[in-house]
Amino acid sequence: MISANNVSVVFGGFTLLDAVSFLVNKKDRIGLTGRNGAGKSTLLKILAGVEEPTSGSVSKAGDVRIGYLPQTMVYKDGNTVRQEAEKAFADLFALRKEVDRLNGELAERTDYESEGYMKLLHCITEKSEQLAMRGEGNVNGEVEVVLKGLGFTAADMDRRCEEFSGGWRMRIELAKILLAKPDIFLLDEPTNHLDIESISWLEAFLQTYPGAVVLVSHDRAFLDNVTNRTIEISLGKVYDYKVSYTRFTELRKERISQQLRAYENQQKQIKDTEEFIERFRYKATKAVQVQSRIKQLEKIERIEVEQEDTARINIRFQPAVRSGEMVVCGRSLKKCYGEKLVLQDLDIDILRGEKVAFVGKNGEGKSTLVKMIMGEIPYEGNLKLGHNVNIGYFAQNQADLMDTDLTVLDTIDRVAVGEIRKKMRDILGAFLFSGEEVDKKVGVLSGGERTRLAMARLLLEPYNVLILDEPTNHLDLRTKDILKEALRNFEGTVIVVSHDRAFLTGLADKVFEFANHGVKEYLGGVDDFLEAKKVACFSEYERWKNRNQGGAVKKLEVEKEPERKVEERKMSFEERKQWNREIKKAERRIEDLEKEIAGWEKKIAEMEGRMVEVGSDEQLYKEYDKAKKSLDCCMAEWEVAHADLERLKTGI
Repeated sequence: MISANNVSVVFGGFTLLDAVSFLVNKKDRIGLTGRNGAGKSTLLKILAGVEEPTSGSVSKAGDVRIGYLPQTMVYKDGNTVRQEAEKAFADLFALRKEVDRLNGELAERTDYESEGYMKLLHCITEKSEQLAMRGEGNVNGEVEVVLKGLGFTAADMDRRCEEFSGGWRMRIELAKILLAKPDIFLLDEPTNHLDIESISWLEAFLQTYPGAVVLVSHDRAFLDNVTNRTIEISLGKVYDYKVSYTRFTELRKERISQQLRAYENQQKQIKDTEEFIERFRYKATKAVQVQSRIKQLEKIERIEVEQEDTARINIRFQPAVRSGEMVVCGRSLKKCYGEKLVLQDLDIDILRGEKVAFVGKNGEGKSTLVKMIMGEIPYEGNLKLGHNVNIGYFAQNQADLMDTDLTVLDTIDRVAVGEIRKKMRDILGAFLFSGEEVDKKVGVLSGGERTRLAMARLLLEPYNVLILDEPTNHLDLRTKDILKEALRNFEGTVIVVSHDRAFLTGLADKVFEFANHGVKEYLGGVDDFLEAKKVACFSEYERWKNRNQGGAVKKLEVEKEPERKVEERKMSFEERKQWNREIKKAERRIEDLEKEIAGWEKKIAEMEGRMVEVGSDEQLYKEYDKAKKSLDCCMAEWEVAHADLERLKTGI
């Protein structure tokens, strides 16, 4: 469909892309990856025809239609959300207008038997069939399905676009691209402004889409679920892997290792050759050999090894005074912004040591509740913080709130008090600000650098509760992993507002979903939450698609969200505390059994290999039989442990 042929891009003498070539085939699902500044967005722009390469070319089939979503866009005001989304059908509307014009012309003619009349009739029939094939009567249904999938409500459809924030307007642009049904999607960070449900819906859409997809994303789970091919841009070259992102990271390590061995071998060869030349340069009897070696050295194509960025953030939160068992207790909470009701009759408890995720669609009250906990906004109801609670808060726009005229060091210096001032440079070094970088003005920092600096400020005080509102925005995959591990090891309480599933999975042991002015609690973590929500996320889209395939699209019905099968009785504080302990104990038991099972499976595999080599060995067969019985016993225990865990989770 699209072929990049020896594409090179040079900026001011720096080669960003160096004669790269690859082919995008129909139904490819490609993730573009590489360091920040490697050229991912530039390559997407070249494929989309937005920019031209310095040299080389991009070939496309003549009828290939491309849908390109850049990271930033300039928006036009004036239309409603529905009207703007319907722009995706501009060619369809133009075709309808042409058919109406031809029908008008036909009505005025009376030369029914003429060749011209028959040609006109044939043309109208052909174009009318095209309209039917494009699904002219389904436009409203398609628009509603895609917009609702991306988080818009029925009431939003007729609101003007300029009433929405930049993130929501980006969703409208994404909807237009999806509705246009191009042959290939080129998407640059499409999940940046989407919540978990919208990301899940977009995944399902792209997984079943008949065209090709090329995307750039820092969402590991999204990449794994959508892509089956990864193209890495490194040192101006591209490396093509026919696997999804996680498998790519494993294969990349192997490639770098092989590259390093080849580099070391070449360096040894170069060194030996140079030593020979130097030793015999001035000996007449060796002149021919010396000249030969010099030419040999000149012809060597030097191997480059990508320098692994070994610098890493080392996050360790300060030890803090232990808080009370109850950290946050809210009863009958209510919050309105003018006439807009956000939260109502909300009850919530958060205990010491819990790692809690606030999830849900944008605008449902996640950040609002955080601001209520922090005492930043007024509200109705009763909300109390526990004994000795000391909160470290990372606001959603924390990175943008910093004074852009201050240096990195001054930003830290203004909030550091006491003994911690002696560790300021160490803390900044841990967040990759060292040497002259500490004298940079905040205004010249990238989004990722500002986020790191804002996060560094949290280490200046010994907090026992951390509240982080979208902390992973602008962070690359590796930095997200480091932050996640630090939060897992944090002994206090963590409340995270995030749409990043990979970040939340394995971190949060409780999920609060914000919807319909209230909060619903999920006790099994993010995976259980997503499993419970999957049907609700995709049902409307699948419902429309199935009806469309049958040839008729009726008015879409909104399916009721599936409820978790949890008994509606209240537990006392002590009961809930004990219940949480039992859950964690059961989970640890399962983890231990899984490790034991893996050990027995490895041992059995080794024995089977020895059996092939040595043949009949009575002692070996006895050990093998004993190992098999032990494995069966472990498997039986694992099944019992899983059943016990399920009973605990559903027996509230």
